[in-house]
Amino acid sequence: MAPDPTGTLPLENEQHIVTSRQVVRALCQMLKFSLVDQTKMVTAASELSRNTLIHGGGGRMHWAVLEDGMRRGLQLRFEDEGPGIADLQLAMSDGYTSGGGMGLGLPGSKRLVSEFDLRSTPGQGTCVSIVKWK
Repeated sequence: MAPDPTGTLPLENEQHIVTSRQVVRALCQMLKFSLVDQTKMVTAASELSRNTLIHGGGGRMHWAVLEDGMRRGLQLRFEDEGPGIADLQLAMSDGYTSGGGMGLGLPGSKRLVSEFDLRSTPGQGTCVSIVKWK
């Protein structure tokens, strides 16, 4: 069963991370992404879901199927109201890790997708939006 073209999933425990991966894979299959692009999106979603849970104290993943002329794509947005990222430049530098993840970090996730937007305010939370176009 294909998921709705838009939706929201809570990210409050480990099971929600598993569910986020399943939803993203189903959406990618629905959009007929190649196996490589499916894997890239699922990997990025897994990393960003984990960041939302571990560093943001939990939050949400929103998704939307996009259409731009003949192009179709998938947007994922990860939001939390956690402590935010104090040093965005450091967080986006290759090799930086706060530990516990797959080691991809934010720059690794950025390399897996077509578009990447990161907004964070210390004390207010973080929002990461990614898009993969077919």
